[in-house]
Amino acid sequence: MRDEQNQTARNFVEQVVALAPALVGPRADGLDRFAKAGLPSTRAEAWKFTNLRGLDKLTLGPAPDAATVTVDAIPTALDTPAPRLVFVAGQYRADLSRVGDLPDGVVLTALTGETAPVAGDGPFRALNSALSSHGAALRVAAGVTLASPVELVFIAATSGDKAALWNPRITIDIADGAEATVVEHHVGANAGAYISNIVADVSVGASARLHHYKLQAEGLEAWHLANVSTHLAQDAVYDTFVLNLGARLARHEARQVLDGTGIEARVSGAYAITGNQVSDITTLIDHAKPHCTSREVVKGVIDGSARAVFQGKIVVRPDAQKTDGYQLNRALLLSDNAEINSKPELEIYADDVKCSHGATAGELDENQMFYLRARGISRDAARVLLIGAFLDEALEEIIDETVRAYFRARAEAWMGAR
Repeated sequence: MRDEQNQTARNFVEQVVALAPALVGPRADGLDRFAKAGLPSTRAEAWKFTNLRGLDKLTLGPAPDAATVTVDAIPTALDTPAPRLVFVAGQYRADLSRVGDLPDGVVLTALTGETAPVAGDGPFRALNSALSSHGAALRVAAGVTLASPVELVFIAATSGDKAALWNPRITIDIADGAEATVVEHHVGANAGAYISNIVADVSVGASARLHHYKLQAEGLEAWHLANVSTHLAQDAVYDTFVLNLGARLARHEARQVLDGTGIEARVSGAYAITGNQVSDITTLIDHAKPHCTSREVVKGVIDGSARAVFQGKIVVRPDAQKTDGYQLNRALLLSDNAEINSKPELEIYADDVKCSHGATAGELDENQMFYLRARGISRDAARVLLIGAFLDEALEEIIDETVRAYFRARAEAWMGAR
């Protein structure tokens, strides 16, 4: 197994290096760090349950020219037009975007060309530093409330039998006392392999509020690798939710640092997968200061031979007294071959805290099924009702009602297709 993983890493790294243009400065440094680190293997604790074997089977090639790609529909969670940036095959499409009429103090812009290197560890952050050329940046000035949500839309496009690799960059800076809502869409057709390697850096200032939601509905041959780093200041409120529905393998890795007193962080998600899909949600909530609250609810539905991974860690530092941390992970297995690997963790170095976590996995309740069938509801309809009720507990964590309804509709569409 170790030799096989090493060969996977070598093959993929060699392809990336061969595909990359001549790089200088920080970009060259990023590529060098990626080449030296290679792909993470299951020997690394953070990747114990997620094997990247199969990346080496792809033949990498350039992304199609976004200007030649016709887009029939742009996903939206909203009923009315709102500011948005649209990217196709990793490239910005100004003709599909909408950035006018923003209030004073709000800057929404596309990153094109040279982008600054990202901080942080890990091979995929290094790869993004080396190859990122397009992305989105949102800044909301102090005290400004952005009433309309901002949508960031990433639409995949494939060409031929080669797999494209793109590396979007997202930066969100919500200054002191400001408020905003951001909705990410990552979508693709179920034909052709590609790799989306996303890095997002988020900063929420003192007494600021950010509602940050993400729908991942990539094509079923896609590899979706996302790394989100969030810094929260005193009295900030951060509400984030990810819904994983697509991709052959999707890993959403998020770290929140609660670096001030009085912070409220809601870090939740849901997934619904089937076939041979893999969904990995890995989080770290770092309580660095006292009097902060975190809440995490992640629930998922697994059908076919699909496999889910949840790794949620809450760290309470020595000075973070009066911490209140809650974590719940539940999985619903719809077939005998479905699998869940759950690893909730508490790492506590303070003595005046209230922290709890729990994890459960099970099947549909046959008594509930019998109750619904006895009232004339078909078995398929009863399954949809019960699955929907199961996921609703997680979806209720979404504060924005419009986004919650949209995510619920996407989850119901998945259930209906089953």
